[in-house]
Amino acid sequence: MDRIRGEFIDIIEWTDDGRDTIVWRFPRYGNEIKMGARLVVRESQVAVFVNEGRLADVYQPGTYTLSTQNMPVLSTLKGWKHGFESPFKAEVYFVTTRQFTDFKWGTQNPVILRDAEFGMVRVRAFGTFAAQVVDAAALLRELVGTDPQFRTEEVGEHLRQLIVSKLGSALGAAGVPLLDLAARQDGIGQQLAKALTLELSATGIAIPRFYIENISVPPEVEAAIDTRSRMAITGNLDDYAKLQAADAIPLAAANPGTGGDAVGLGVGMALGQRIVQSTSGAAAAPAAQAPAQPAPAPAPSDVPPPLPTAPRWFIAVGGQQQGPYDESALAGQVAAGNLTRTTLVWRSGQAAWQPADQVPELAPLLADVPPPLPPQG
Repeated sequence: MDRIRGEFIDIIEWTDDGRDTIVWRFPRYGNEIKMGARLVVRESQVAVFVNEGRLADVYQPGTYTLSTQNMPVLSTLKGWKHGFESPFKAEVYFVTTRQFTDFKWGTQNPVILRDAEFGMVRVRAFGTFAAQVVDAAALLRELVGTDPQFRTEEVGEHLRQLIVSKLGSALGAAGVPLLDLAARQDGIGQQLAKALTLELSATGIAIPRFYIENISVPPEVEAAIDTRSRMAITGNLDDYAKLQAADAIPLAAANPGTGGDAVGLGVGMALGQRIVQSTSGAAAAPAAQAPAQPAPAPAPSDVPPPLPTAPRWFIAVGGQQQGPYDESALAGQVAAGNLTRTTLVWRSGQAAWQPADQVPELAPLLADVPPPLPPQG
């Protein structure tokens, strides 16, 4: 039936019923195409003729009558000997030139970058891109070969690997700080699209659109960025400490069985004291800037001042320190014979222990104490 159909059907065309076919070979029994057959090439298509293994011609969108007048290249290759009226053998490949926009990409392993602010960081990224055939002849020579139906899945993995290999160099060459990558994603995507198109030029494929949907960092880096943002919002370390204390209150109150009430109360009291101190300090600041006023004289009072504190004495008896004693207690020590003129004494303010008769404050107590006996001959 294919042979009989080829004898009568003289229209060569392709209506794509799928969304993933890039190249489709027209099926014809024995590859015999009749002279005068009509070739219909629709928009977003080109038709490539391959004769005896060699690429003969490429037809852009339009309707063509296959004869020697509009097939000079094919006629020269064949060298026809039968008045150009007999069927000729050729393969017709239809190539889709529209954009395929359903390609997705992502980094399986993180890409290591050197950031001026955070040092060495690891980032992951994912997004989408579009691919388009711009040179059908190069595509057939480099990728398709004799495949009767070339689909996007056959070239998608190759494109994704190429993207990942170019992503690190593109991000490094951009020189964008980590915190500004989100704002520069469009520009980086355009740079990658140009670099990938240049790399794929030999295969006839271009990357007209390249989108970076997200660039992420490890969780620990995200936590550091969040902490830094909170500190920037609070303004200084003291305010950040207050914020941390405020955050700890509900956490402590949520654990009453483990002393959470006491912890929460203590944190709350500390926070309240810090707020009062900061408030009083802020209120005292304007007062400190005001001109100094003379202090008013203290009002007379009927309450007498406190009595002076009596000195406290220590004495050395038998090589041991005893005391402290006030003056009345020292009088008892004199009567008991423990305090003599040669006894070492000390009180606050003295540099070292001294004999009692060398301390003027103790002279009244020692007035009736006789001096040591002179040495006996």
